[in-house]
Parts: sequence; structure tokens; C-alpha cells
Amino acid sequence: MAYALEIEGLTKRFGNKTVVHDISFSVEQGEVFGFLGPNGSGKTTTIRTALGILRQDAGEVRFLGGLSAEEAMPRVGYLPEERGLLRKEKVSNVLRYLGRLRGLPKTEALDRGLELLHRVGLYEHRDKKVEGLSRGMTQLVQFVASLIHSPELIILDEPFSGLDPLNVQLMKEMLAAEQARGATVIFSTHVLSDVEEMSERVALIADSRLILFGDLHEIRVSRGANAVVVEAPSHPSGLPGAQKQAGRGGQIEYRLSDELNPEMILNAYASAGIVLSRFEQVLPSLNDIFIEEVSNARQKNG
Repeated sequence: MAYALEIEGLTKRFGNKTVVHDISFSVEQGEVFGFLGPNGSGKTTTIRTALGILRQDAGEVRFLGGLSAEEAMPRVGYLPEERGLLRKEKVSNVLRYLGRLRGLPKTEALDRGLELLHRVGLYEHRDKKVEGLSRGMTQLVQFVASLIHSPELIILDEPFSGLDPLNVQLMKEMLAAEQARGATVIFSTHVLSDVEEMSERVALIADSRLILFGDLHEIRVSRGANAVVVEAPSHPSGLPGAQKQAGRGGQIEYRLSDELNPEMILNAYASAGIVLSRFEQVLPSLNDIFIEEVSNARQKNG
């Protein structure tokens, strides 16, 4: 298989501190891939090192079927976590400049930039200086800049930071369109709901180390059900160890434990004469897995 990105044994140190420790994973062409971890885990440093912005201390990185970072850059779009636009320049000039850096002719770079500004609702701000934009607007301009040359690989570091829900949804729709035309999308985040919504495969790092990598559904299935959702007109009391989380209407979620299993819950309702309209075992959420894996990693490395 030709991969959009392959990382093998990537390591980055600052002095005596290792901030990326022997990380390996691959991203398939055409997928949306979630790269997640808690704040300070090494996500941004991994991305910057893979892209060649920082010099690696060990490991190999290959882009788009075997290219080096330098060879691949004209075919890669990158949205950094920090805002790096020229603040004293007009938005349209910045986009034209960045488009030309990615190999577009001057006129095409401007036309493409203006087209994308239309799509994100910022066309009327094209002649404003970057410093006059809000935080969310600046983030959208950086997003536009990452797409301006129709890249084959799009790498986004905390792309939804500073955006309201409407613009988050707009960005997600535009990324879905990019994937539909064949692009690969990698996005780094600690917002797990975004990963569950958009990604099929994920990599999770904590404290500079990769602790989880693979298909998200398979990861959830491998852990088995950790809760039962019950919907009924009423609910019995006295289930030992039950953690009840009120849902909509007559729905309650019971968290499973050594003291509480699905059969005990079902028997309690039957003994109380309560008719169930729903009884469903639930796989762990990405949030559950994240908390468990990061906590275990910190105990192991602490």
C-alpha cells in the first residue's frame, strides 16, 4: 500500500529532554486520520519534526509513497497551531503570496484565494489587514492558505481552535469535500468528539510516546461493552455499584463494573416488573479509552 505518511522511530530531543520518543505510525492515502493526545503530549512537535521544520534526532519520515519532506512540500497543505500570517499585510496579498510559495502562478494564486474566502464567508474582508481580523477569522484565513494549492495531503494542528460551532461545521464540510476529491487529511487535536465524528483510524500519544494506533471501531470493540443503556418508564433502586447517568426521558446509562454486569441489571428490572423499551450494551467511547490509556501511561512512566 502507498501511504500518505509513514513515520518510523521518530525521536526529537531538546537538550536532555526527549519530547518525541520513538514514534511510529502510518496514514493511508485518502483517509481522515486523527492524531490525538493531551496538551503537552508532543503532538505539535511530532508534526513539525515530520515536516522538517524541526530537525529529528532519529527515525525516518516518508510522504506520498516515499518522498522526503522537502520533496513533498509542494503537495502538502499545513495549518500550524500558532498563527503565522503576515499581520501588516492585506488578506488577499497574504493568500496570493502563500499560493505562489506553493507553486501557483500569481493570478491563479489570487483567484484561488478569493474563491476560498467566498466559501468561508470572508470575501468582504479580503482587503483588510490580517491584524484587523478576529481570532476566528485569522484561523479561517490560515485554513484557506492550507488548501489554496489543492494539496494531496492536508495536515491540520488544532484546526478548530477559536472557531464558533458554525465555522467548525463549515470547516468539517470543506474537509469532507477535500477527502472526496482524493486528499488525505491528518488533524491533531485533544477534542475527542471531533475525532470520533471524522476519523476511522487514530494515533494517541501521551508524554512523548505512542500508546495507541489503529482502527477506532476495532479498538472500541476489542475493549468490550463498558455500559448498558436502559430506556423504561421507571427504574429500580438498589443496584449495587451502579453509576446512573440521566439521559433523555426515561433513559439511563449504567456503567459496568466487577459489581455490576448486564444480567444483574436485566434481572433487577424484571424483578420490579418494569417493562423495558430499550436494553443495549454500549462500547466505550473514545473519551473513555483516552482517559484509561493516558492514565495508565502516566502511571507506568511516572
